[in-house]
Amino acid sequence: MIRKIWILTLFPEYFKPLLECGISGQAFRGERSDGNFKFEVKFVNIRDYSTTKYKSVDDSPFGGGPGMVMRADILRDALVKGVQEAGNYSSLEDLHVIYTSPRGKVWNNKVARDFGTEILAHPSKDVVFICGRYEGVDERFLEKYVNDYYSLGDFVLTGGELAVMTMLDSAVRFVPGILGNKLSSEYDSFEDGLIEYPQYTKPREFEGMEVPQILLDGHHKKIGEWQLEKKKEMTEKWRPDLMSNRKSNSKG
Repeated sequence: MIRKIWILTLFPEYFKPLLECGISGQAFRGERSDGNFKFEVKFVNIRDYSTTKYKSVDDSPFGGGPGMVMRADILRDALVKGVQEAGNYSSLEDLHVIYTSPRGKVWNNKVARDFGTEILAHPSKDVVFICGRYEGVDERFLEKYVNDYYSLGDFVLTGGELAVMTMLDSAVRFVPGILGNKLSSEYDSFEDGLIEYPQYTKPREFEGMEVPQILLDGHHKKIGEWQLEKKKEMTEKWRPDLMSNRKSNSKG
């Protein structure tokens, strides 16, 4: 089965590295899966659905204000004609339409996991991402057509493309069959509210610094205890906010 990911954007070329590089690229090219389905990424250039003389997709906001706003009618046509009709969907109910916005749920590792397992791997609904630009999107389009909002955080990007790539790259790792070793995602930073313990490889000595002896002794129980202790130390040092959240959650 093919699971399609549709991306409505003014700049499809932004996504070239995501599709060509690494494990994510293999997944989105349909070369990695658990055998039940494969991904196929489809792009719709929003500008193709503009009927204006110069193929513009935006206009000045009513009521005044800086910048330009993406037009609802052009976005609707890109969604209905470029996705629903081109993809032979019986209705927009067959699609999960997403827009990245400050109003959205803040993206973190738990959200990425849920997104990967529940939305990307959904058995019946394909996913559509709307990549905004300029000052934003006409509210009427959002009210009628968008199902979900996500935000990477309290900062501004020039467009939604980088946000969508970040979401896809971090979420696809949790889709069954994408990572060769399931433990790779389970042992990552943030899975238990802590950042990852220090990692070492060859050479054993580097500029006078030795690999901790405990990692060379082969005593797995002691190594596990050392790793947990180091995770706590690293989190306390570099991300004390996470440690505070972890303590608060344990009390609750």
